[in-house]
Amino acid sequence: MGQESANGAHTVLASADPTGYASLRTTPTPREERYALGRALRDEVPRKRLGDWNPPAGRPDPVTLVIEAHEGRQDRLIPLRVGRMVASPYAFLRGTAAIMAEDFSRVQSTGITPVICGDAHLGNFGFYASPERALVFDLNDFDEAHPGRWEWDLRRLTASVYVAGRINGASESDCADAVVRCVAAYREQVWDLSGQPLLARSFMTLDVDRLRETVSDESLRDDVERSANRARKRTSDRALPKLTALEGGRHRIVEEPPVITRLTDSEYNEIAEALDVYLTTLPPHWRRLVAGYTLLDIAHKVVGVGSVGLRAYVALCEGSSPDDALFLQLKEARRSVVARFVHGDSAWHQHQGQRVVEYQQALQTVSDPLLGWTSFGGRQYYVRQFRDMKGAITVDDLGPQALADYAGVCGLLLAKGHSRTSGASMIAGYLGSSEKADQAFARFARRYADQIERDHERLVAAVDRGLLPAEYGV
Repeated sequence: MGQESANGAHTVLASADPTGYASLRTTPTPREERYALGRALRDEVPRKRLGDWNPPAGRPDPVTLVIEAHEGRQDRLIPLRVGRMVASPYAFLRGTAAIMAEDFSRVQSTGITPVICGDAHLGNFGFYASPERALVFDLNDFDEAHPGRWEWDLRRLTASVYVAGRINGASESDCADAVVRCVAAYREQVWDLSGQPLLARSFMTLDVDRLRETVSDESLRDDVERSANRARKRTSDRALPKLTALEGGRHRIVEEPPVITRLTDSEYNEIAEALDVYLTTLPPHWRRLVAGYTLLDIAHKVVGVGSVGLRAYVALCEGSSPDDALFLQLKEARRSVVARFVHGDSAWHQHQGQRVVEYQQALQTVSDPLLGWTSFGGRQYYVRQFRDMKGAITVDDLGPQALADYAGVCGLLLAKGHSRTSGASMIAGYLGSSEKADQAFARFARRYADQIERDHERLVAAVDRGLLPAEYGV
């Protein structure tokens, strides 16, 4: 059954080959046997234990971990990152994947190890365009993606559901119900997909029509429609007049400090050369297509909450006419916060940008065809389209029923992602058909939401004391 993990549970499945290659199995393991392996894990990790959370002795100070996460980031952007994180407990949660990874590594788990998102909160699901230009809804952030315990993703997702519910004024009962919906959807989807052929699991998608059918709350259906319509308009040609201005007859990206800033000539030339290397990581058709564009401009552009301070750039490219625009985003990729809790200091991934791309393609049914990677300035990056019909459901004003519906959608998609890699039959066997795990995760989410609120208060206090600088409203 594999190696013993640090928390005493067995590592029953290692889903990722660090070399990037795999081989066909020579000895098949019947599905019923894998279900039985999962059920047997209940003896080692009873499902009720999924609800456990008590801060362990020696738990690192959360403010110290926030400060440590700033190492290697751009100093001028640290106040912006902190300012965004202190805005609310939910914003704090978004920026603290590293704290949660530290915490969850200390909680008993089954050891079943598919590829996980590593940062699976409500805000990291959204719309984007398939290569066929159809609008789909799925996980959409993979900076921390890595083989890891499936429970870690589900813990982070359910904690975000509970915190979001509290911020929106939902009752504790409503928050718990939303978490139960999330976990039940995950459990049922894993069961469904575990009974399907491996190849069939890789074709399941959630388009806009199916998303509308999945939710029952009328206000959420309206949100889906509005968000989908906005996403369809978020394309490179629509971004051109918003992000650029004509200078000397050519489009240039407009500065908006501190969010969008210009580069030095040496930085510009270095990134331009790195984009040529990026082309070599694309499949042949897309390599030839992107090579047909002309690079016009590059600027630094801040994104997200947890990513603030990491290097991120947007490159403007022009095709066959001035209105044929392509925006590419280069985003710094560092080692996943999950990695050290899975295999210590050993390096599975020589290029972290390649890791992000390959695990994104593993977890998503369809992905951006222009995903690739490159390096420059001693740092590693992944590259993707900057405006590709990307959009999201805003969780700030979801009512209790809408939150429960949306949590169910996210639970379903998380299960779909996990089932695409490995371990679905064992996870299904472990979870079973009862609501024991659903209720356990609801208890955990409430307890961990309390922890997040306490940690957020400590960060706010640290800012008030002047220990950390904060810039607000940007």
